[in-house]
Amino acid sequence: MKNLTLENITKACRGVYHGDPSKQTREVAGVVIDSRKVEKDYLFVAIDGARFNAHQFIPDTIEKGALCVVSHEDLGETDYPYILVESTGQALLDIAKLYRDSFNLKVVGITGSVGKTSTKEMIASVAAQKYKVHKTLGNFNNEWGLPITIFEMKEEHQVAVLEMGVNHFGEMRRLSSVASPDICVITNIGVAHLEFFKTREGILQEKSQMIQDMKDGGTIILNGDDDLLSKMGPVKGVEPVFFGTNPDCQFYADGIQSMGLAGTACTIHLPDGSGFSCVIPLPGAHMISNALAGASVGYTLGLTPDEIRAGIEGLPSMPGRNNIIKTGKLIILDDCYNANPVSMKAAIDVLSLAIGRKVAILGDMGELGNNEADLHREVGEYAASKGIDVVCGIGELSRHLTEGASACETHWFADKESFIQASHDIIKEGDNLLIKASHGMNFPEIVEALKNF
Repeated sequence: MKNLTLENITKACRGVYHGDPSKQTREVAGVVIDSRKVEKDYLFVAIDGARFNAHQFIPDTIEKGALCVVSHEDLGETDYPYILVESTGQALLDIAKLYRDSFNLKVVGITGSVGKTSTKEMIASVAAQKYKVHKTLGNFNNEWGLPITIFEMKEEHQVAVLEMGVNHFGEMRRLSSVASPDICVITNIGVAHLEFFKTREGILQEKSQMIQDMKDGGTIILNGDDDLLSKMGPVKGVEPVFFGTNPDCQFYADGIQSMGLAGTACTIHLPDGSGFSCVIPLPGAHMISNALAGASVGYTLGLTPDEIRAGIEGLPSMPGRNNIIKTGKLIILDDCYNANPVSMKAAIDVLSLAIGRKVAILGDMGELGNNEADLHREVGEYAASKGIDVVCGIGELSRHLTEGASACETHWFADKESFIQASHDIIKEGDNLLIKASHGMNFPEIVEALKNF
């Protein structure tokens, strides 16, 4: 891997090299934290998990051909090289920073309370119309996931679209200092992780820290429809540009027309006065925001209006994220990857566009703090106000959700197994189903069960 010699790695993570000095000039072929993924000449970074000590797997990695390991335990005299560091977690970030700085490419950093991954996919789809693009793998957006994504970058890549997710103060700088973005995109400031950030202003404070690590001459792109982001002024002497449905934004959409579950038609206007009409292929008003973010980044990267349109209209769907599944008997809106009150309401808005009976199968939302009961109840009330016919709540917190939805038919289940057993008594052929909950609820199991309804 470019620039990743054992000597450079040792310096980057301020470690102490133990082993054959002649090997220090050798480059590693890959960097992993999962011992099962080690291949010949890889570097294994031994990061302990909550229930295991990763150092116990070091002998296995050497047998598989690892060139070196990074350890926070003194391994004594060994017949293989290792780098002793104070923290293997920090070492992983340091090595990723070394590797990222070896590339001359444009990095787009994305953060926000909701919509990070779908916005990342939109931006990548747009940028790919002109450039060779690398993007965050799945939801690998934390202190382990971001480095793993960076280690997958190749010489051929011209643009990297990197998602950064945080839920505690101080985490963003640890990520953004590694990513060093040229373009900073913030999708919105919602109420996810209020348990830790306490207020939306606290969330804004942490998310916006990404901009502190933006490269000189960089661009700040913010959602002008967000009440907090729209008030942001210059950061590091750089004036933000805004996208939204307000014509005062540099990038804005009008002529918006819902096409139901088939998507949304609109006209997107660019700062130079040009624009284009397009059909965003995934349903939901929030997809307009994603398309505008994609247009903003595409324009900044020098794409033409036709290239931007092609990227928006060519956006692929993703399992668990606003993914429409037609089984022949049901239409399933699979949005079960994660959830918070804002994204729940957005998904309910999408379901409300469907023709026919509308059934919302909703689970617990995590990390909402002391107000979690009221926030669940509020989502239930919202579902009833949007004309949803049936609301099924699953999980202890979702009991409050079904209470809020009492104006429509409701069912509550302690767990998803109980719901699956009862589903044939609730769901009817021809129904439109929304399936959504926080990631820990593991609702893909429900999606798979209902595919065979």
